[in-house]
Amino acid sequence: MPPAAHPSAPLRSPLRPVAVLFTVLCLLVAGLARAAAPKVDGDWPMPAHDFANTRYSPLDEIKPSNVAKLRLAWSFTTGIEKGHEAAPIVVGSRMYVVTPYPNKVFAFDLAKAGRDDMVAWEYAPKVLPAAQGVACCDVVNRGACWADGRLFINTLDGQTIALDAASGKELWTAQVGEIHKGETVTMAPLVVKGKVLVGNSGGEMGVRGWLKALDAATGRLAWTAWSTGPDTAVRIGPSFRPFYAQDRGRDLGVTTWPPGRWQIGGGTAWGFVSYDPKLDLIYYGTSNPGIWNAEMRPGDNKWSCGVFARTPATGEARWFYQFSPHDLYDHDGVNENVVVDLALAGGARRVLLHADRNGLFYVLDAATGEVLSATAFGRVNSNRGVDLATGRLIPVDAKKPTTGKVVRDIAPAAAGAKDWQPMAWSPRTGLVYIPHHALAMDFEGTEASYIEGTPYVGANVRMYPDPVSPGGGNRGLFTAWDPVRKRAAWRVVERFPVWSGALVTAGDVVFYGTMDGWFKALDARTGKVLWKAQTASGIIGQPVAYRGPDGKEYVAVLAGVGGWAGAIVVGGLDPRDVTAATGFVNAMKDLPSATRKGGALYVYALP
Repeated sequence: MPPAAHPSAPLRSPLRPVAVLFTVLCLLVAGLARAAAPKVDGDWPMPAHDFANTRYSPLDEIKPSNVAKLRLAWSFTTGIEKGHEAAPIVVGSRMYVVTPYPNKVFAFDLAKAGRDDMVAWEYAPKVLPAAQGVACCDVVNRGACWADGRLFINTLDGQTIALDAASGKELWTAQVGEIHKGETVTMAPLVVKGKVLVGNSGGEMGVRGWLKALDAATGRLAWTAWSTGPDTAVRIGPSFRPFYAQDRGRDLGVTTWPPGRWQIGGGTAWGFVSYDPKLDLIYYGTSNPGIWNAEMRPGDNKWSCGVFARTPATGEARWFYQFSPHDLYDHDGVNENVVVDLALAGGARRVLLHADRNGLFYVLDAATGEVLSATAFGRVNSNRGVDLATGRLIPVDAKKPTTGKVVRDIAPAAAGAKDWQPMAWSPRTGLVYIPHHALAMDFEGTEASYIEGTPYVGANVRMYPDPVSPGGGNRGLFTAWDPVRKRAAWRVVERFPVWSGALVTAGDVVFYGTMDGWFKALDARTGKVLWKAQTASGIIGQPVAYRGPDGKEYVAVLAGVGGWAGAIVVGGLDPRDVTAATGFVNAMKDLPSATRKGGALYVYALP
């Protein structure tokens, strides 16, 4: 007979072995399902990784405890020594890189990474050389987008091209811009619900801004939404419901301009587009009005310097918010909008996070455009924030430029507190990681006449390091910002503007590059620098993380100094010309001694 059970021992049920077996079988099936599922979390199919523009990777192999062991896994020289602002695109075992002009595309077989035969295919589009002469801020390209087995790119001379991602075969080409007008295309396309979304550059050339949607299968134009002009052209109709009164009215894209100005009104859309599938809305920013001298264009100058929410199917506008009405300083509104859910005082909200060139960090309601908060994230003396009742920016009259008068110490400068360089959001830390700069400027308005295809600026500008910014006279900042508490969690100071994008991972590591060629990894919670590697040229590219065919996590970034901030190097500009590159050269006189031209891809991994 079996021994009697101890009074305190649990009784054994005859069903327990069956339950254990059932549990084991369930775990086994779940494990097989996970093994069979595609590892999509290891891909990077669009420049921002996802529609929400988070630049967050769910990979967590690289973490603060081991990131110091990162080593160069492989590299590749593009052969083009211009500003490399793109993000590498990774889908499955392929990586795709788009260069600056002449916009070559390289496809790498990651199973052969580091070998002489790793280039699966190359594609060289036919790009008009004349496009280089109308590009205001270097001949950059901000990357490609992968969707449904196709790779979509833009070229400097205004082409959108679809390629077969497997073979590199050209599937279709659509001419969307006209360089004789001063239009170029530098932005990365985004594919949403079968539409390729593309915007133009050229606000300094007096062009008229637009966002276009092309059919992804054929390249045929589906719709165009202009940034200025009558409501029909801007695609404003009955579904347009802006939150604030100043954005309501008929044909504001005409009536908020002097006669004849909206046709050359700027408002280009060269930044990143984001998409919220829950609300079925795309979001994108519009750039500066068509001439910097604001006295030549009285009025709010709709619909420049703001953010549009539109339906992707038709392009119909749902709402608009203007960050800088009657923009005085080239502060634009073109910076990226990150779609997240935040737990705010009034409850959970679906919001857009936006770090604007005017120096304010905005939290906007994603459904309505209401400003929930707007807080300075650097030194700002050109505005006093936002009147939350009206949504209007509060200008500082003493810093208002006038024609023929130099106004000194305007902060932020024309480059803004942050320019195009995209930030990253971590749902784990609840922080936004902002690469930006600390620059002030002297500004003088000048008379200018519009001549098609030529610069249309109307200002003399001299930028310089902001001596009283959080950088203490340094020009670069990398800030971890808490959008709920509306304050910096930590901040790192850099010698030069941080002109690269940011990347944050589930391993709680954040990456960015510097203009003097350092690629850095920081603890995402504390800001402690954990690792850095020197590259051959300044970094202005967008770092990405991906899972390789071997299952390991890799981090990749393009190095190649350039862009507006690096124009002194890539363009060989004379540092004695303080107004060169629209005033940026004066702030970057020492950059040529810290880096050199280049163009290379660097990929890092743990041993």
